[in-house]
Amino acid sequence: MESTIDPAELENRLKGKGRNENQKKALRYFLVDDSGCLGFLTKTIKDEEYDALVKSTLDSFNSKQKAMTKIGLDESELKEIDPVHFEGYVFDNKKAFSKRGKDGLWRSSCYEITWLFFSSTQVYMYKNTFNFDEDGKQERTEDYFYRDITNFSTSTDTIEISYWDPKQNKNMLQYVDSNRFALTVPGDKFYCSMKQNEYTERAIQAMKAKLREKKNAL
Repeated sequence: MESTIDPAELENRLKGKGRNENQKKALRYFLVDDSGCLGFLTKTIKDEEYDALVKSTLDSFNSKQKAMTKIGLDESELKEIDPVHFEGYVFDNKKAFSKRGKDGLWRSSCYEITWLFFSSTQVYMYKNTFNFDEDGKQERTEDYFYRDITNFSTSTDTIEISYWDPKQNKNMLQYVDSNRFALTVPGDKFYCSMKQNEYTERAIQAMKAKLREKKNAL
């Protein structure tokens, strides 16, 4: 997705009926400078306002319950280890706008939430991809038997993204580190965005320990 847009088209998106107010705010965050952008005057929003927009959208979605409903199992059947939750921005020029905030942090208009649940025989995965600048969510579910899983892993990939620099009035390229979790089975990998922190490290270690236990019991 290009990080700039024809002025008339951007104005149409901001004023049109096809987007709600939060989606218009997201567009302003990524495409409008503090002093206006691309030939017409409109206000951007601050980093903390965009963060609040993301948080309120995700909180209202109630992702864990949505995941349980989509999978169709009761949580009492998924008690091998605690459910694992990953989330993070998706940096992809074809799917999202990107921007480095005044706090130095990179943000995207695309965000992923993933849940993993563990029964006695299988791992169930649910992923939802949000686009904050437009309608549409992409849900995906998978389930794998422990015997078929070969690995749980993480990776940090350096991705080249395009972003709009209003001071230079042109698109710029930047390399951004993107963290991902992967579940590997023969011939396929299930990827999802994640933030690296103490919680994800503990969760992945618990997942690996459970996988070893199940493999040894086969």
